[in-house]
Amino acid sequence: MPVECQNALTAPSTCHAGLIDPQGPVSAAEMLILLDASLIMLAIIVPTILATLAFAWWFRASNPRAKYRPDFSYSGRIELIVWSIPVMVILLLGGVSWIGSHRLDPATPIESSIAPLEVQVVSLDWKWLFLYPGQGLASVNLLVVPAGTPVHFRLTSASVLSAFFVPQLGSMIYTMNGMTTQLNLMADHPGAYRGMSSHFNGDGFSNMHFTLSAVDPAQFAAWVARARQAGPVLDAVSYRALSRQSINVAPYTFRSADPALFGDIVMQTLPPGPGPGQSRLLNVAPRNGGDDAAR
Repeated sequence: MPVECQNALTAPSTCHAGLIDPQGPVSAAEMLILLDASLIMLAIIVPTILATLAFAWWFRASNPRAKYRPDFSYSGRIELIVWSIPVMVILLLGGVSWIGSHRLDPATPIESSIAPLEVQVVSLDWKWLFLYPGQGLASVNLLVVPAGTPVHFRLTSASVLSAFFVPQLGSMIYTMNGMTTQLNLMADHPGAYRGMSSHFNGDGFSNMHFTLSAVDPAQFAAWVARARQAGPVLDAVSYRALSRQSINVAPYTFRSADPALFGDIVMQTLPPGPGPGQSRLLNVAPRNGGDDAAR
């Protein structure tokens, strides 16, 4: 079913969180692997079902032409058919999956004549922090990218392990404390796409989602310009306040961000969050931000 997604730069729009609605080259390639694998498996499932029905019909009690062979125990031809078809299916299915998965390595750059946008991602309890090192700003629970431009993500966690996932763009990947992972995605067309933490990670898991807004390059430049004029500054002090556990955090932006912040989080120069085991969220109110464009 469609869910409502809030676009940062336009009125609210409807987005589809389904895996079978690809909107980027990675998700389209993953969809192709899914379809190929399904067709290959149907090539053995459908004949097997038909053969079962045919055998039941032919060897019915009322069919005098069916031979009754109570002493039958082995047939080399039947064994060859029974084993060769599944072996060929497995080899073909394994080959398709192996080749496709290597081509879709999350760290493999997307081929494009456009230079990729660099975005640093930090999963917190229970919200997402996005840092734009090239633009010098940051946002919470809102990811704005130019459509048609590859995006290179570097991801880490400031608390427990989480999973970054934008279903329509593809490739779920983990975020881990003290480590970085890489991911390359691209949105083919402007739109609002639902992002989430796809694995359970504590009290606020069900609300740990964000909107990826793919916009025209000119709109992205305008959003960056507006974001630089409003909102707080993200430094070590404000980051410590941000890292406190909270649920249902409304999207907002920081007009500037310390360029060394992501490295300090990865190297644990800044201490990691308390984690779900130390949750004190029953009376925590949602936090709202200061950038009108992100609301």
